[in-house]
Amino acid sequence: MSLRFHEIAEARNRILNPLTHDKMALLAEICGVSPGVRQLDLACGKGEMLCRWAADHGAEGVGVDISDVFLSAAHERAEELGVADRVRFERGDAGAYAVEPGAYDIVSCIGATWIGGGLAGTLDLMRPGLRDGGLLLVGEPYWISPPPAEACAALQVEAASFGTLPETLDRFEAAGVELIEMVLADQDSWDRYMAPQWWALSDWLRANPGDPEAAEVRAFLERSRRSHLAYGRRHLGWGVFVVRPC
Repeated sequence: MSLRFHEIAEARNRILNPLTHDKMALLAEICGVSPGVRQLDLACGKGEMLCRWAADHGAEGVGVDISDVFLSAAHERAEELGVADRVRFERGDAGAYAVEPGAYDIVSCIGATWIGGGLAGTLDLMRPGLRDGGLLLVGEPYWISPPPAEACAALQVEAASFGTLPETLDRFEAAGVELIEMVLADQDSWDRYMAPQWWALSDWLRANPGDPEAAEVRAFLERSRRSHLAYGRRHLGWGVFVVRPC
């Protein structure tokens, strides 16, 4: 999906992944987020995690994203929650961001490991910014069970792109980090992420019937609905994994 389509589809979502607000709060509790904790969030989207953790726990942070649309929403959210003095957002390629060495208690990349060409490469991007004893948070899909070829075709993903949960553990260990906690999406949180996208895309199509990209957007909407209902809910898991360097 192009960035433009992503921006259209996510118009109704505040969290741009299958992490619900309750699960985000649980993750903050697990990670011991507290006043003064510093976080770097790569590919931060609309910045909900940084803003919410700043508002609820007094954390501080920096978010990096390539989308002006999402960053505008992030700035608005920071103002709304009264945390604009504690969070900062920068536009740029998160995969090329010049990380301040050892400056952060938490470095996160939630659902965007494409920035480093996959899980291992993204962990390599994240590690330099982490202080001793800090935590890495990685949002990543996994296969609930090995997917059939038709599921991969419908979801437009290679089977080898992800692993099952045990295979994901193997990938973490091979990358030199230890898995110490996780918060996993369930079917309901997947639905709460995907279904608002269908509404947003439908609204856009009704408002822009003559747009040159309307046919492509409609095809994306139809594919998204069918692939999620037929295959995504059954085969594709997602979670935030809490890891630290070995």
